Amino acid sequence: MNINIYYGGRGIIDDPTLFVLNKMQEILEELRVKVTRYNLYESKNTIPTLPQTLKDADGIILATTVEWYGIGGYMQQFLDACWLFGDKERIAEVYMCPVVMSTTYGEREAKQNLSTAWEILGGRPCSGICGYIENTVTLEMSEQYVRIIEKKAENLYRTISQRMASFPASNQAVKQKVAVMKPNDLTPQETEQLSRYVSDDSYVQRQKQDIQELTSLFRGMLSEGDADNEEEYISTFRRYFKPQPGFDAEYALAIEGKKKKLILSVRGPKLECHYGNTVRPDVEMQLTRGILEDIVNGRMTFQRAFMSGGMKTKGDFKVLRTLDQLFVFEEKGL
Repeated sequence: MNINIYYGGRGIIDDPTLFVLNKMQEILEELRVKVTRYNLYESKNTIPTLPQTLKDADGIILATTVEWYGIGGYMQQFLDACWLFGDKERIAEVYMCPVVMSTTYGEREAKQNLSTAWEILGGRPCSGICGYIENTVTLEMSEQYVRIIEKKAENLYRTISQRMASFPASNQAVKQKVAVMKPNDLTPQETEQLSRYVSDDSYVQRQKQDIQELTSLFRGMLSEGDADNEEEYISTFRRYFKPQPGFDAEYALAIEGKKKKLILSVRGPKLECHYGNTVRPDVEMQLTRGILEDIVNGRMTFQRAFMSGGMKTKGDFKVLRTLDQLFVFEEKGL
């Protein structure tokens, strides 16, 4: 059995949907299901090609997070692509389980929207999961919530393996009468060629390699005569370091334009600061030089940079929040 997961959230650390998906994937893999996950935020430039991945799927999970309103742009793009480019005959055989976690109002409506969209596409919606989670820790620490997630994964497995039938939906009847697709500007030959290219993994990998080589070439040209300064920012972090008793952590900052990461290793009252690589930092951050300049000049905190989307982060969220207590930068001119 093959089940694909399409995640439409932003991939932030404390996204409750990620915890639900990880737990469901764990249960399904224990049942010897082949699970493939597609993070739409990582594939935002190739979302129109993703309906091709449905051809080998027995079931799918459409998962998203309601952060302010609705199912989010990435998931909407994927559903649009299924409508425009998907194989409707193949979709009609695919079961879909909606998973929607919300940090604000609207999780039930979003879950219903996913089910309705899949019905209009001709697919088979299953019972899904939705809930309001203010703090992901609450979800992780609750055995009852974890058990609900496990049961939903088991029910999805049974539904697909037994090929359970369902009553016809009015959405499909209405679609046959009023939902007429507009003609595509592409010729059948162009559409077929596009489908072949996007489903050819070797072609896609070659394109990625070419882009990476060009990126490295231009970076090398820009950096000629301007060696990577391995002392930059180190003295600043040392100057504003405020030790936290009994706190140990390691941070890795990937700064745009820097070949090596800035490693901040905190061991109680001691700070080791250098450029290099580390195997498993507690928190790994990716940010531009401009964002880092705002932080070290006291115009912005690490937490605010993360919440505004100016800094991408993965790792322990609690350790990330301590970073602003370890380094209290003062705004220049005050």
